Amino acid sequence: MEIGALVFDILGTLVDEPAGIRAAIRRAQPDADADELVRQWLGHVATEQQRIVEGERPYAPSDVLDREAAQTEALAVAGRRMPPWSDTVEGLNRLAEHYPLIGLSNASRTTLLRMNAHAGLRWHQALSAEEAQSYKPDRAVYELAVELTKTRPERLLMVAAHAWDLRGAQSVGLRTAYVARPIGDPPTEADRFDFYADDLTDLAAQLAKLRM
Repeated sequence: MEIGALVFDILGTLVDEPAGIRAAIRRAQPDADADELVRQWLGHVATEQQRIVEGERPYAPSDVLDREAAQTEALAVAGRRMPPWSDTVEGLNRLAEHYPLIGLSNASRTTLLRMNAHAGLRWHQALSAEEAQSYKPDRAVYELAVELTKTRPERLLMVAAHAWDLRGAQSVGLRTAYVARPIGDPPTEADRFDFYADDLTDLAAQLAKLRM
């Protein structure tokens, strides 16, 4: 298996999205039920993204969907200060020694820039689904990475904590690596991914063996 570049999901895979939103809500509304508001927020965003993919709603960037969920601009912006998982920064640095790293997120360009800076994420290139005017798992979003690298899809490895995301990547021929996270979408018995890793350190070790 030849891997020319790694393509990473960001929200949930590299940063703890619910924790970032929860912290923002607690700062803005100390007496609110933060866990319930997080559930409603993420549920609204997921529903509206799916409606856009299915053509039931015109495209709107993630900033708009967040404002709809948060109901205030200040809270929506604050909710994108996502803490990275403990292995994220070191894991990206290790992997960057051997592969080009590409971020591929449903977050808008503006949100992606802010989120990357806050979490200290290392990229060679970060792509937003906004460029495809759609959302993952729409094929058009994964094709952004193929177009960028000018390489065969099977030489790209999609890394995500969401099985639905990896299935979307498989639909355009990308290799897949599932990384377990507490808030991810775990694989089913029917899923067949190329790698299964406990974290980015584990993934780096598995890829190192592949290069031997």
